[in-house]
Amino acid sequence: MKKFSLLIIFLTGFRLLALAVPVMGIVKDNNGNLLPFASVIVKGGILGTTANNEGKYILNLPAGSYVLQCMHVGYKMAEKEVTVAQQSLQIDFTLLLQELTLKEIVIGDGAEDPAYEIIRQAIKKRSFYKNQVNAFQCQVYIKGQLRLQDYPATIFGQKVDFADGDTGKNKMIYLSETIATYSFQKPEKEKVEVTSTRVSGQTEGFGFGSPRYVTFYDNNIQISNALNPRGFISPIAENALNFYHYKFMGSFTENGRLINHIKVTPKRTYEPLFSGYINIVEDEWRIHSVNLLLTKKSQMELADTLRIEHLYVPVTKEVWMIHSQVVYPAVKMFGFDAKGSFITVYSDYTLDPKFEKNFFSNIILAYDTASNKKPRTYWDTVRPVPLLDDEIMDYLKKDSLEIVRRDPRYLDSVDRRKNRFTPAGILLFGQTFNRQSKKSSFSYPPLIEITNFNTVEGFNINLGPTYSRNFTANRSVSITPTVRYGFTNRHLNADVATRYTFGKGRINSIALAGGKKIFQINNDNPVKPIVNSYNTLLFGSNYLKIYEAGFAEIVYTRGVGEGTTIKANIGYQDRIPLANTDDTYWGKAKNIDRRTPNYPVELVSGNFQPHQALFAAFTVSYRPGTKYIQLPERKINLGSKYPMFTVSYAKGISGVLGSDVDYDRWKFSVKDDINVKLAGMFDYNISVGGFFNTRRLEIPDYQHFNGNQMLVATEYLNSFQLAPYYARSTTESLYATLNVEHHFNGFLTNKIPFIKTLNLHLIGGANAFVVNKNNYYYEAFGGIENILKIIRIDYIWGLGNQGFQSSGLRIGFRGALGGN
Repeated sequence: MKKFSLLIIFLTGFRLLALAVPVMGIVKDNNGNLLPFASVIVKGGILGTTANNEGKYILNLPAGSYVLQCMHVGYKMAEKEVTVAQQSLQIDFTLLLQELTLKEIVIGDGAEDPAYEIIRQAIKKRSFYKNQVNAFQCQVYIKGQLRLQDYPATIFGQKVDFADGDTGKNKMIYLSETIATYSFQKPEKEKVEVTSTRVSGQTEGFGFGSPRYVTFYDNNIQISNALNPRGFISPIAENALNFYHYKFMGSFTENGRLINHIKVTPKRTYEPLFSGYINIVEDEWRIHSVNLLLTKKSQMELADTLRIEHLYVPVTKEVWMIHSQVVYPAVKMFGFDAKGSFITVYSDYTLDPKFEKNFFSNIILAYDTASNKKPRTYWDTVRPVPLLDDEIMDYLKKDSLEIVRRDPRYLDSVDRRKNRFTPAGILLFGQTFNRQSKKSSFSYPPLIEITNFNTVEGFNINLGPTYSRNFTANRSVSITPTVRYGFTNRHLNADVATRYTFGKGRINSIALAGGKKIFQINNDNPVKPIVNSYNTLLFGSNYLKIYEAGFAEIVYTRGVGEGTTIKANIGYQDRIPLANTDDTYWGKAKNIDRRTPNYPVELVSGNFQPHQALFAAFTVSYRPGTKYIQLPERKINLGSKYPMFTVSYAKGISGVLGSDVDYDRWKFSVKDDINVKLAGMFDYNISVGGFFNTRRLEIPDYQHFNGNQMLVATEYLNSFQLAPYYARSTTESLYATLNVEHHFNGFLTNKIPFIKTLNLHLIGGANAFVVNKNNYYYEAFGGIENILKIIRIDYIWGLGNQGFQSSGLRIGFRGALGGN
């Protein structure tokens, strides 16, 4: 009976599949040119599809009679009646350019273009259409592809090799497909459930799975922070008339509705604005479609151009929703020239669905456990947009190459070819040597980091290569043995550090370290050795203050809940003071007096005595509202709109293992970065802390504030750019610190001639710490960032107790490609 039931289910399912008959065809214009990404929908229904890059479409329909409508932005809609029986149908469409009819309006000198009144009406209805639907659910298909048109032979001294046997400059470098269910509920609840995903050449990969529902009914269009964190102003935003020129180009009729075709032009260059066309339905004043462009003059980073096409279709008589969204990026960088298209097809809309309790959670994008395991035959039956011939070949070629690449002998041969020492790697960048067959790697730092100078050790080497190995996607280990030798004091120190990461869902780790090594008196390491070497040899100042210690430490980090992480560590140091032994100096003689002993002369009159210290610390970090991507074996933290709260407690333990220290220290901090869109990005880090108990502390146990007395900037939101390193270190019961900065991200500078063409950004802020009326420090700064994309220069004014005043420049690295 059981077997019979299974047979009935199988035959029923087969019959249902058989009921869906493919209707396919090609969409062209009247000159015979293919029309990529045209939309084909069933009139009066919710079924539809989108053509591929070559204008080919396929739509599976049950038997019956239908009216198919074919649409493309800028072309007149075409209709065809079809009767679907048992055989597949070939239904081709030829679309004519939209015939625009100009209104009989005489525009005299100074008269307003009729487009402005249309836009005003659309702006009035913007909020209504934005909030018209309280909730919806739909099916989504995403296909993304990126193609190289040219690329350099080498980059940073490394040969560019795609290891695919193809030496041609034109090649597909990324191709993926995703099918998902997208759910939305007011005010900002959303969830994406990926049922299937595929990446060419990566059977274990996860394709582009976020069907970002970009709507031009929003005032500010947030496409990607990487493109512009300020976002871009919609052509029908509340204040759009302050930013755009509009020109009425004519109107056309579609399904009995009059559609106004309006040209959109920015009033000023280097503002986050679109150019192109927007189509508005007469009387209803809703968006019919858009064809808009962003360029470098739109204050866009990374990409050179980005074109967006939207097409809205009726889901009910009153409600229109986006049917298709196509994004065309083009990028030229470091000799690479790439273009692509990312198409998203929204279908099968359900308005006002009934979601189960707790349906929406902190997981906003979830991949099914079998989402990347679907066979090729499955994709051939479900994808709504047919693949191009070269996309089919790309899947076949790269999937075959992947099988070959799994062979350990192949992987070893590739590694032998790539794992070669290079001058740039040895001197400037360091190198990583991979053993892909073992999922392991070996890396070493560059010579400029290995070799340094200080007044205690003289010239020294600090060699710390790292070996790492991945066992699974969420389980890995790394080991870093370090050998350090001072050529003047002839001290040899060696230690080893290892880290093991593990855990399903949340990534946890255990880190162990031990041996004998050099520590900065402030264990947060505010002084960069390479900068200190330059400063000491050429300008006399030896800000680096160090000691030697035999040590052991264990650190355990664990994610325990949504947005919550705990860290516990215990460490032991047998501390030995060190003295200056090397007076090598290459600078002007008058600056040699800047040399000081190897202890903080601003804080103490002599070095500490040898002692032992056993200490433990516990930290809890919590960020409410943290969002995640859920992969089958792990979660990816996407951050939150709320701040990060951190509480920590550290204890110096006396009498155990000969430990001499006895103290209790606490700290509470709040930090966040707030995107205020057009006005820029506001970052802050506020903390309070102090000591409960100070029965026995040594200098390394004090609360040190991360100062900076050298030209190169230190971590911006955790340091004070002009403050002495140790002059205001404290053991008081209470202190407070503040770091704030505002990145204008082109706001203001985009109105200054020449400056705006360089895309330079202003930044301003303040730093402060207060212990009491006898120990305080404030500084304010202003500067320019995004110089050559990575350089930042600030001018700082500092003021502190005991009449301390200072000002000066700091140079750091921040912006599109990184930051301190």
